Amino acid sequence: MNIEMIRAAAARLKGHARRTPLLNSPFIDEIAGRRVWVKPECLQHTGSFKFRGGWSALSALNPDIRAKGVIAFSSGNHAQGVAYAAKLHGVPSVIVMPADAPRLKIENTRALGAEVVLYDRANEDRDAIGARLAAERDLTLIKPFDDPQVIAGQGTTGLEIAEQAAELGITSGDVIVCCGGGGLTSGIALALEADAPGLRVRPAEPAGFDDVTRSLAQGSIARNRTLAGSICDAIVTPQPGDLTFPIMQRLCGPGLVATDDEALYAVAHAFNRLKVVAEPGGAIALAAALFRRDEIEGDDVIVTISGGNVDADMFARALATLN
Repeated sequence: MNIEMIRAAAARLKGHARRTPLLNSPFIDEIAGRRVWVKPECLQHTGSFKFRGGWSALSALNPDIRAKGVIAFSSGNHAQGVAYAAKLHGVPSVIVMPADAPRLKIENTRALGAEVVLYDRANEDRDAIGARLAAERDLTLIKPFDDPQVIAGQGTTGLEIAEQAAELGITSGDVIVCCGGGGLTSGIALALEADAPGLRVRPAEPAGFDDVTRSLAQGSIARNRTLAGSICDAIVTPQPGDLTFPIMQRLCGPGLVATDDEALYAVAHAFNRLKVVAEPGGAIALAAALFRRDEIEGDDVIVTISGGNVDADMFARALATLN
């Protein structure tokens, strides 16, 4: 993985991905005790940053191989990103999704033309299911984070952050990234190393599912003890990736951890103050900025809202925290 791969992905994504803005609210600044700049990737195609990696991976495939179709496993956002990228390329896609994924994500993935295969997150191995189907149907597997072209696509978010921070005169500070397996986190870290070395990436995770934070602290990959039990489903993964962890270990600062309740509060404030719809996992970085202010350095902090695919019931639950 290197910055040239990210720049090449940016060239392939030009005209296909949206360049999302940096948003700010004085009300959120007051809570956080510093200026907070929000990168709303929930405004990206399919409602999350995952379209970047999906398009990057598909567009990099040999056309003959791509025409046979692709397969991915995901709780929803990678699923939709790959399904939409496949649809735009005119090729079939099969998506392996946990049966307890938000209904909206399952329905949207099917609506984008993908064949959805459901599995039991707690008792079945999605990697094994994906490998078996890929072999049986001669499909190309696009992993959700541990794939060089996926990381490169996600890293284009970091290229934009570097440009936008420079426009705002921000040369130092923490960039907090919602982190599952580390594709977005490592991609942004590589981009900022090249284009904004004064900015430091910090992974953010939900309490009880902080495998990246623990891995960084101990210097080796740690696993989550369970894969169910958090409303931040989009960023609950077994462990950091073999490709992503060394990048994060080299470039990232210590991880930040927030609770599910704090994530709901962040969802509510993103909507109330920025008019942005976030899902709980996509708001965990904002939650860290609001509730872990003493663990963050600098007058400015940049946070990603990585996704906005939230069910109506969960969104109502979040808004109720404002009452």
